[in-house]
Amino acid sequence: MRSCSAVYNDGMPTTNPCLWFDGRAEEAANFYVSLFPNSRVIQVARTPADYHAGTKGSVLAVHFSLDGVPYLALNGGPMYRFTPAISFQIECADQAEIDRFWSGLVEGGGSHGRCGWLTDRFGVSWQVNGRDMGQYLGGPDAEGAARASVALQAMEKIDLEALRRAYDGSAA
Repeated sequence: MRSCSAVYNDGMPTTNPCLWFDGRAEEAANFYVSLFPNSRVIQVARTPADYHAGTKGSVLAVHFSLDGVPYLALNGGPMYRFTPAISFQIECADQAEIDRFWSGLVEGGGSHGRCGWLTDRFGVSWQVNGRDMGQYLGGPDAEGAARASVALQAMEKIDLEALRRAYDGSAA
């Protein structure tokens, strides 16, 4: 079984997220895999003996990938909790993709944040953004970018058309 430390690929170190859960690692991994294309559970490791966060045969760790990026979900126990200080960004191609990820991630008990941030039902923070938001928030028109920034501050889920209208000065 691999550990939470760096995994070496072709001699070069890579970093992979290790997410700490209290007994819900397999549920979380299956949830995330269901939302992201080209994703899968790779391996479920079970405990060989009783330990502080589980009993013999319970799920200890789940190796999975989200669109080819490896992750580890670890059932480490109740000592640690997620905070918004760490979040995962999803750069979506368009509004439909933003809507799909937003709805999927808040399903079952997640909560809406501001400016495209949300917390899923496991307590993991996500930023669901549009890939092209930078053209409005950092575009060459400083006044347009300021208007788009004000519009963004009022949003929960990102609305790309509203950002465009704010940038262009055509917002209602």
